[in-house]
Amino acid sequence: MTPAEPWTGRDDGPGTGPRWHQIVTIGEDARSGAVLIGFRSDEGVRRNQGRPGAVDGPAALRMALAPLAVPPDLTVTDLGDVMVDSDLEAGQQHLGQHAGPVLAAGRPVVVLGGGHEVARASYYALRAGERLADNRLGILNLDAHFDLRSADQATSGTPFLQIAEDEQRAGRRLDYLVLGIARSANTSDLFETADRIGAEYRFDLDCQEADATAVRGQVASFLDRVDVVHLTIDLDCLPASVAPGVSAPAGLGIPLPVVLAVVSQVARSGRLALLDIAELNPRFDQDARTARTGARIIHEVLTAWDRTEGER
Repeated sequence: MTPAEPWTGRDDGPGTGPRWHQIVTIGEDARSGAVLIGFRSDEGVRRNQGRPGAVDGPAALRMALAPLAVPPDLTVTDLGDVMVDSDLEAGQQHLGQHAGPVLAAGRPVVVLGGGHEVARASYYALRAGERLADNRLGILNLDAHFDLRSADQATSGTPFLQIAEDEQRAGRRLDYLVLGIARSANTSDLFETADRIGAEYRFDLDCQEADATAVRGQVASFLDRVDVVHLTIDLDCLPASVAPGVSAPAGLGIPLPVVLAVVSQVARSGRLALLDIAELNPRFDQDARTARTGARIIHEVLTAWDRTEGER
């Protein structure tokens, strides 16, 4: 684990209210509130023949989060980064070991990716934190791709098939919902795999602003039938104009207001255990647009979760 760098940013002076960089605790755990942990990996993207660069995603997300204004009672701890070399599988296990105790304490975790291989690392964290025993796991993936590939080794395209198989071996059934699937970006065998494991999905054409009510209803049904939610956002689910800095920019994508409404709905449900953000590639991110979008999503989730906890 590599310690986090100090957060820096604008200071407007006394009485003006805090920003992210002023409320984040580094190194020593604040023992309450949310926890950030970075997953510095693009090994899965490389194995999946994508554009490398997501290894720098965690730093870019922190930089975009730093100036955002926050409620004064929000508490966040930054545990630093898991550094992944060519041994992706060990890196995924490593993140699980570090984030598991936080999840065991019932606190929300945000994992900053990294390629979408981060999703299996997040799953290991949920398992290590004993959040899966006697609970039905629901994974809500906002993504243009199923990421249900079958391969000899883990890649950014395999995590959800691996998780489904892990859950099956444990005698449990994964509830997997994907919003934003691009029909043209998924081959017929991936649709067959999705049907075989009982995945539910919604095409990008049916996730536009005119469909917001239907999307909200589908997410509500998903939340009603699961106990623990792993929310995973592949930033390529968004239009390329909003998120150019990804491994595979979207030709259509889900409008950002729809994405923000979904993540807020999940955060307020009381079932969200973990959020991960995947596929930010700063090498291709014009004006840090993608990083800013990812930061806004994280901000929306944690402030909504914090308000929900405060109301209980």
